[in-house]
Amino acid sequence: MRIPYYFSLAVLWTGVAVLATFWRPALYGLWFVVPYTLLGLYDILLSNHNVLRNYPVIGHLRYMMEFISPEIRQYFIETNQSGRPYNRETRNLVYARAEGLSETLPFGTQQEITAPGFAYAQPTLAPTVPSPASTRILIGGPDCTQPYDASRLNISGMSFGALSYTAIQALNRGAQLGGFAHNTGEGGISPYHHNGGDLIWQIGTAYFGCRTPQGRFDPEAFARLAGEPQVRMIELKLSQGAKPSHGGMLPAAKISPEIARIRGIPEGEDCISPPMHNTFDSPFSLLQFIARLRALSGGKPVGIKLCIGRREEFMGICKAMLETGITPDFISVDGAEGGTGAAPVEFTDNLGTPLNEALVFVHSCLNGIGLRDRIRIIASGKIATGFDMIEKIALGADLCSMARPMMFALGCIQALRCNRNTCPSGVATQDRRRARAIDVTSKAARVCRFHQATMRSFVNLCGALGVDDPDELQPHHIMRRMAEGTPRTCAEIYPYLETGALLGGSPPPAYAAEWRAASAQHF
Repeated sequence: MRIPYYFSLAVLWTGVAVLATFWRPALYGLWFVVPYTLLGLYDILLSNHNVLRNYPVIGHLRYMMEFISPEIRQYFIETNQSGRPYNRETRNLVYARAEGLSETLPFGTQQEITAPGFAYAQPTLAPTVPSPASTRILIGGPDCTQPYDASRLNISGMSFGALSYTAIQALNRGAQLGGFAHNTGEGGISPYHHNGGDLIWQIGTAYFGCRTPQGRFDPEAFARLAGEPQVRMIELKLSQGAKPSHGGMLPAAKISPEIARIRGIPEGEDCISPPMHNTFDSPFSLLQFIARLRALSGGKPVGIKLCIGRREEFMGICKAMLETGITPDFISVDGAEGGTGAAPVEFTDNLGTPLNEALVFVHSCLNGIGLRDRIRIIASGKIATGFDMIEKIALGADLCSMARPMMFALGCIQALRCNRNTCPSGVATQDRRRARAIDVTSKAARVCRFHQATMRSFVNLCGALGVDDPDELQPHHIMRRMAEGTPRTCAEIYPYLETGALLGGSPPPAYAAEWRAASAQHF
């Protein structure tokens, strides 16, 4: 296997020696021959790569091709529908809407509309024109004194640290231009969030922005930030779709002195948040903490975010609501398909409940205990289009939030380098030289245009379904083709609970075992 290298080495040295005897410039060939020799000897004697030890020098071609293989696949191999996590058709739609370009499709659909799992809606012959007021919804239960009039579509949680300072500025300014909310992510409120947009302050297990030096919750720091007029809601993150039951991750390469100061963490070390909160340890104490946050914030809406895992644990939260009389103002349901930054592969691929199933479950549980009308449900996890919003709201959500499509609106090209601080578009990096690629003013306008176009699509689809208000969307509006090829409505696929169905002594069979196992005293 090394013979070709030794043979080429002999040929090169012999050729240089022979030519140099009568043509002195041939000695310049040593500029190639010497490095070639040294590289080959290094590969054979010292390299840690098996391939390079067996195929010196030429084996480097393998690693060079591997390095550019993601770009080759994305630009030359994948079809409009085969790309992951978001296919080319979806990305191009987001780019077009962000630029304000035509978003029409010529020559018919490229989707496999008869494939198993394909979802579509049932239009009417009597379409309506929904009121513009239906694009907003009030968030705030009976204990909330400062309810928030939210857009049906907002920016999902992405921290400063995961995203660059210019990306955060553009997102927040875009939210201000479009009149929607920007979730801070668990990294806390940075100076770059102060660009006029409404904020949903997300608080994770590490309590960034409201933590003591020991990593405990600091009520005074919380009250100070939560009282800012720009902060409209508080979201307590229990878990997230990309890595449920695992703390947030920020690689050391992305932790600048500024981020370390904002978060209150050391530089030069991976920032891994604890997998669970240290302020509460049961559904009962969770709800007491929610009530405390609501009081400290001056009565602003306080909710939780979670990716559904063990069903009995969420049911335990429901039982605690009944026992304490305390309810969150909203619940953000993150699907297992969500995620914008770094996460362990197995957590991303194999843990958590997909969004559609999770929405149905959360909606049914809240309906089953008779408290659905007090709590708004926010859908979060791979939502990119107006139809995605239609589907999620029909399955139980009240409004939606997006993360990665908002990154596309900023110029993200899905290079999949979010965890390496080498984002080529300057979106997911703390390299300030790369981050300067984002022009805040123009990208903020793109974010606003994308939001407006998606909401326009959402409203038009509601009208095509004969729905005057998104609250009228129901599971029977959505069809899904099954494995055997026949379509069924989502009302047939998913078991829904009637109001109060869990309050009697005989819960429905699909929920009975978990409901009996659920406890308000422990997770």
